Amino acid sequence: MIRVLLADDHTIVRQGLRALLSAEEDIEVVAEAENGRDAIEEAERHQPDVIVMDYSMPHLNGLEGTRRIVQMFPRTRIIVLSMHADEEYILQFIRAGAAGYLLKDAIATDLIQAIRQAMQSRRFICPSLSPDVLESMLDDLQAGRLQSPLESLTNREREVLQLIAEGLTNKLIARKLGISIKTVETHRAHIMNKLDIHDQVTLTRFALKHKITL
Repeated sequence: MIRVLLADDHTIVRQGLRALLSAEEDIEVVAEAENGRDAIEEAERHQPDVIVMDYSMPHLNGLEGTRRIVQMFPRTRIIVLSMHADEEYILQFIRAGAAGYLLKDAIATDLIQAIRQAMQSRRFICPSLSPDVLESMLDDLQAGRLQSPLESLTNREREVLQLIAEGLTNKLIARKLGISIKTVETHRAHIMNKLDIHDQVTLTRFALKHKITL
């Protein structure tokens, strides 16, 4: 059996995915999560073979959740579900270690195929993306020509950056992450220094450009 974890902040989407996947004899849905942070906790608890991960989730987005899970549980494969066919979104997840990327309007058989291919260590990308474009992206990535400024940030700094971009104050970020306001201020200063950004507006634009938040 392929053991699957569903991570999406919409209950109705998770229910639909569970019904779809449970109809397959070789797939079992073992857990669900409604945000990236819960996905990490459920991944640790259940050790799934595959995680079907939504891109846009509160608290910790799917990209950061993917990055951390790949680091913590390298045998777990991640299939991303997104509304965005933009090549930059796909590249971000490939860089983070995702095994597949599907659009939410993909046909059901694509998701099932992606899960089964992931178990064979094969990557599955939404068919709507040009194979030539994908090949060029993967070549550039392998050659080290596509580096993201985000790679200079720590896991916690990327998490703080997402919350800043979502409009949370230092006080709310501190409460949500269980850290002091002074620690949030320190993270904010480090983020701005590393990215060479010196005001809130530019920082938010950076986060939007690099798909940290929507």
